[in-house]
Amino acid sequence: MPWDLIKLNDGTSIPSIAYGTWTLGGGARATDYVEQAISVGFSHIDTAQAYRNEEEAGKAIRESGLAREDIYITTKFSGRDGLDIETSIHNSLKYLGVDYVDLYLIHSPRLAQPDIPTAWAKMEKLKKDGLVKSIGVSNFGVPELQTLLASANIKPAANQILFHPYVHAQQRPIVDFGKAHGIVSEAYSVLIPLTRQPGGPVDKPVNAIASRLKAKPEQVLLAWAKSKGVVVVTSSTKKERLEGYLAAGDLELTTEDIALIDAAGVQGARYRKAREFASRLIFASLILAVYFGAYQYFGMKARK
Repeated sequence: MPWDLIKLNDGTSIPSIAYGTWTLGGGARATDYVEQAISVGFSHIDTAQAYRNEEEAGKAIRESGLAREDIYITTKFSGRDGLDIETSIHNSLKYLGVDYVDLYLIHSPRLAQPDIPTAWAKMEKLKKDGLVKSIGVSNFGVPELQTLLASANIKPAANQILFHPYVHAQQRPIVDFGKAHGIVSEAYSVLIPLTRQPGGPVDKPVNAIASRLKAKPEQVLLAWAKSKGVVVVTSSTKKERLEGYLAAGDLELTTEDIALIDAAGVQGARYRKAREFASRLIFASLILAVYFGAYQYFGMKARK
């Protein structure tokens, strides 16, 4: 199946794959990369105040020639320059060169000041005022979502979170909670096991599946994320990779494929925890050695 639209709880629909501008930086090159993503078929652009390239993304969108309703724009309140939610959305609209954004997210729970209920009420007003079509959050865990829902008049439409096989077990409760409450999960950094943490347990099943399907490993990981019902946010500066990401929507993984990747993700997460524990233990041992060495040295000097 291709990257279809996913229905949100407010009646709107969101493209299930997005081109993210997080790593692009600013300047003309950022505009070029967004233009390239649109030209190969991405119809959902994901940006944020914190990325400092809303203006570049907006220029690319305008120069694409697409009608406003044919491009889906997500941006985020990141607390940039200490500005509040109301001021920030107006700045984002100005930078993007549009009258509204399709999805506006609170980038992190810590940015919901002075508290989550108050910040969310401001988000609800933006939606009522027509400045945003849908509202949501990012990096919210289950406790923060529970706090939000307890006072919300409008449920968040989406929650964008870190999501890849090595954190799947950790993040799954957030996805499951979202499904139970009609909140779509968006996944960023899906390709981390291949791009930042290669050589781990996930490589073996992903490479085997890729070989069988005559696909690339990154396409298999994207198809794995798609199977979890999340919206995928990904990025690349390479045209051929972007084309491959879109083609990944047609990959058909079996139940066994998905289970193998899940299991490898759990194995990798355990390995990393053990390695982190060992590193902390070694560090603590070094501190103790230095402490006792100093104690003995100064103790001997004191006895002289």
